[in-house]
Amino acid sequence: MFNTSYGQEKVTLSGYIKDSNSGENLIAAVMRIPALNLSTYSNNYGFYSVSVPPGTYEVQISFVGYANKVDSIQVNADLRKDFEITSKSSVIEEIVVTGKKEDDHVTSAQMGNMKFTMEELKNIPVVFGEKDILKTIQLLPGVSTGGEGSSNFYVRGGGGDQNLILLDEATVYNASHLLGFFSTFNSDAIKDASLYKGGIPAQYGGRISSVMDISMLDGNNKKFSGEGGLGLIASRLKLEGPLVKDRSSFMISGRRTYADLFLKLSPDETTKSSKLYFYDLNAKMNYKLNDRNTLYLSGYFGKDDLGYGDLFGFDWGNATATVRWNSVINSQLFSNTSLIYSDFNYNVDVNSDETKFTIASKIRNWNLKQDFSYYSNNNNTLRFGVNVLHQQIKPASIAAKEDSDINSITVDNRQGIEASAYVSHEWKPTDKLSLIYGLRLSDFMVMGPGSFFEFDADGEPTSESYFENVVAKHYFNLEPRLSLSYAFNPENSVKASFNRISQNLHQLTNTTSSLPTDQYVVSSLNIKPQIADQAAIGYFRTFQDNMYEFSVETYYKYMHNQIDFRNGADLQANKYMEGDLLYGVGRSYGAEFLMRKNKGRLSGWLSYTLAKSERQFDQINEGNWFNARQDRTHDISLVGIYQLSKKWTLGATFVYYTGNAITFPSGKYQVDGKTLFYYTERNGYRMPDYHRLDLSITYEPKKENKKFHSSWAFGVYNAYNRKNAYIIDFRENEQNPNITEAYRIALFGAIPSVTWNFKF
Repeated sequence: MFNTSYGQEKVTLSGYIKDSNSGENLIAAVMRIPALNLSTYSNNYGFYSVSVPPGTYEVQISFVGYANKVDSIQVNADLRKDFEITSKSSVIEEIVVTGKKEDDHVTSAQMGNMKFTMEELKNIPVVFGEKDILKTIQLLPGVSTGGEGSSNFYVRGGGGDQNLILLDEATVYNASHLLGFFSTFNSDAIKDASLYKGGIPAQYGGRISSVMDISMLDGNNKKFSGEGGLGLIASRLKLEGPLVKDRSSFMISGRRTYADLFLKLSPDETTKSSKLYFYDLNAKMNYKLNDRNTLYLSGYFGKDDLGYGDLFGFDWGNATATVRWNSVINSQLFSNTSLIYSDFNYNVDVNSDETKFTIASKIRNWNLKQDFSYYSNNNNTLRFGVNVLHQQIKPASIAAKEDSDINSITVDNRQGIEASAYVSHEWKPTDKLSLIYGLRLSDFMVMGPGSFFEFDADGEPTSESYFENVVAKHYFNLEPRLSLSYAFNPENSVKASFNRISQNLHQLTNTTSSLPTDQYVVSSLNIKPQIADQAAIGYFRTFQDNMYEFSVETYYKYMHNQIDFRNGADLQANKYMEGDLLYGVGRSYGAEFLMRKNKGRLSGWLSYTLAKSERQFDQINEGNWFNARQDRTHDISLVGIYQLSKKWTLGATFVYYTGNAITFPSGKYQVDGKTLFYYTERNGYRMPDYHRLDLSITYEPKKENKKFHSSWAFGVYNAYNRKNAYIIDFRENEQNPNITEAYRIALFGAIPSVTWNFKF
């Protein structure tokens, strides 16, 4: 229905798009007004705003996995209108694998971005049968895994520390449980996740490779409900409901492994008293002050605890808290104010006969953010804001016990303050051309108190300066951002992007697995901010009414102020650690291909990445370029989901990739009767190629009871029992000590899993 006068000034229609059953704000839900050939989508908080001439319109609301809603609305002046849509209880002919507007693939200026909802992950098999967003993104082009079963990931040749992982805007520093076999993100508590590989919007800063932005569920403000699951090694439970119906709600979700309970069955007393578990807790509540203002409080706490009797203990954990105030200042201006806390710490406790000590480290930040979105009209959206981040690191220090044979070592804390501001303009000047361009300005201030050292070419300290609570150094950086799309027609477009990003937090590691004991440092007098310039261009195509999508993207990324180590570097409890660091540059480039099927009984995708990632340091490899540890030439992922019937769903993934670059010994020599290896070319060898097939089947019986529903998920990780190499080591041949032989250690064979999931 359409009735309007174009001669009048436009008015604004705005509001929230929500789930009718839970009251959850829906991210990237689509609102269309066909008569005006107009469409928009809700922002990260569920808010939308459009400008229309006064009149009466038919409005269509849609969202992945939800029934479309059509409404007739009369708009004579600025109007606040919230829409509620209903989730489909059973979807067979409309299985989808993307959480965005159907034509976003072609029309959106944003490139290098992928969105997921947790519902879309439930049939993708992963190790131990747990839905895992970090394992799933490793199946996308341009994203590679840190190793067998690991939740650590690398994006377009960057390092693991170069990914910004946010949970309700709070930074998560180590996103791994059980050394990487689980991620910290319990899927029951997550509403939405977005990964930015390139063309990163100006509101994000602090990491040079990617942004993983994860939003927790707000909680059901209509009725009390719960869900959970019982698995072979882990169980979980989520509860949510209204505090004040339609006005306030809560969500709390917990998960724990119980592998440690099986240790109690051991006849060995030391094994009985050992520890092997993790737990995590997500919680969120919100309160609607009035139609324009809503307060949110969310938090996460997780801990891993490993130990062997009283001899050895190792625990680590993350904690985050976010207080957020959403305010609709008027129909065109939206405000979000956030106060955010993040914390990561680990403790290692050793109690052998003569060596008794504790190693402890902590990283913590406080962040105050103010963001605005101004919806000028349907073709112009302006985003701008400021934030102040205080970063503090307590480096690993050794606290020796009284009867220990080692000495205590204390390393000064390090801290810095980063103040930044940004502005971004999303503009659609014509029907075919869309742009997002912006600028971010950051000032990182190296702060005292503490001792700062200068080092000579050999890494030996030459001078020491002490700074009180003053700024020891400023690092200013201007970071331009640009993304654009030109649509030849509704089915074809080309896109291009450029971004410069700086990073002032650095992770020091010499493995491809992100370990809890990896050291973090902030930029200092010696350590300069990492800076990356990335350019990308791509072609995007849809087929058969958006049933199929195809894209190919090429990119080139140049990275300044990269960090590596001198041979024999000591990373633990070393106050002169900066003297063991080397500084160089990096580059990565490649092509990413993606073919997706979004609808129908069979859905999924095929991705292929052809890439190169290299580093160059004057003191390594005689100054020549060498492969980064995460360099992979080929990376292939095939994901298929087939709706066999209303009750049965099949899932399968196949992955193949070139082995990581690695440094192997080039020879050996004898010292005091002991064989030692010597090394020449850095990362000049390769691990064996990796491949694996995972299978799953999900059974969802007919809902006989409206109040309770359950399902079963069965899976096999590594179905054909491929013994992929986790470690390659070397030893002397037993028959002939003059011969050195390599041998592989495989971490996993075939691993079955079964999980019973329930809702009430």
